Amino acid sequence: MAEIMSGKLVRKIVLKELKAKVIENEARLGTPGLAVIQLGDNPASTTYVNNKEKYAGKAKIRPEVHRLPADFPENELHALIDKLNNDPSVHGIIVQMPLPDHIGTDNAIAAVSPEKDVDGLAPISQGKLWTGRPGLRPCTPAGVMRILDHYGVELKGKGVVIVGRSNLVGKPLAAMMLERHATVTLCHSRTRDLEGVCRAADVLVAATGRADLITKSHVKPGAIVIDIGINFVESGETGEDGKPKMKLTGDVAFDEVEPLASLITPVPGGVGPMTIAMLLSNTVQAWLGEGS
Repeated sequence: MAEIMSGKLVRKIVLKELKAKVIENEARLGTPGLAVIQLGDNPASTTYVNNKEKYAGKAKIRPEVHRLPADFPENELHALIDKLNNDPSVHGIIVQMPLPDHIGTDNAIAAVSPEKDVDGLAPISQGKLWTGRPGLRPCTPAGVMRILDHYGVELKGKGVVIVGRSNLVGKPLAAMMLERHATVTLCHSRTRDLEGVCRAADVLVAATGRADLITKSHVKPGAIVIDIGINFVESGETGEDGKPKMKLTGDVAFDEVEPLASLITPVPGGVGPMTIAMLLSNTVQAWLGEGS
C-alpha cells in the first residue's frame, strides 16, 4: 500500500515557516501585501479567492482583494494593475482566472510587474525558469516540488512522465524536474501508447483535467504518483433538490492505483492545498526582495 503524501500537512509547515519569516523581518520591512483581483462571481473563483484571503492571514500577509463586476472594462483593469505595480505596500499581485471573455488573459498576466508576479505565469517569470535564473515560480508545480522534498524523494536520475503540457502546470513542472536532474517525458492527447510510456515512469504526474484517466495499467509497481487533476463528477447520490450530488476527484483512479504505488497524492488534500501555500511563499519572497 502506498504512503499518502499530504498537501495539508506540508501546507501547515509552509505557513508556519512564512509566519516566522514575517515576524523576523516586519519591523524592518513592514507587512507583506498580496493583492488579488477577481472579475465576476464565478463560484469556484470566489472559493479560491476566499481561501487565499484566509491563508494569507495565517502567514501574517495582508490580503487586499479587489472584487470587480464581470463587465469591468479591460482598460480599467490594466489601470488597476499598473496602480498596484507602483504601490510599495503591495508585494504580490494575482489576477484570478478565469477572466470574462472580453478580457485578454495573456495581456492581463503580462501586465503584472515581474517582481510582483507571484503566480509565476508571466512570460518573464516563465523565461527565468526555463533559463535557470532565480525568480518567482508557478505555484502548483512549486507545490509539487515541495511535497516531494518533504517526503524525501530524490529526483536525480529518475524517469519522470508528466501527462499534461499546460503552461500552468505541465511545462513549468518539466523545467523544475529537469533542474533536479530527472529525465522528463512530457505527454499529451496525441502521445502514442500512453499506457506504455506511463508504465516506464519512476514518477508519474497526471495534470490533464480528465477524471480517472490514469488507471492501474498506466502504473509501474513502486512508482510515485502525483495527481494534480481537479474534476467534479456525479457521486451516485441525489441531493434534496433532486439533482445528482457532485464529488471532487483527480485524474488518477485512486483506489486502483494506490495499492501499486509507493507514494501517492490524494484528491482532495494533495497538491491542491500547496498551490495557495506556494503563492504565499512567493509573496514573502517578493517582499524580501528575492523575487528577481
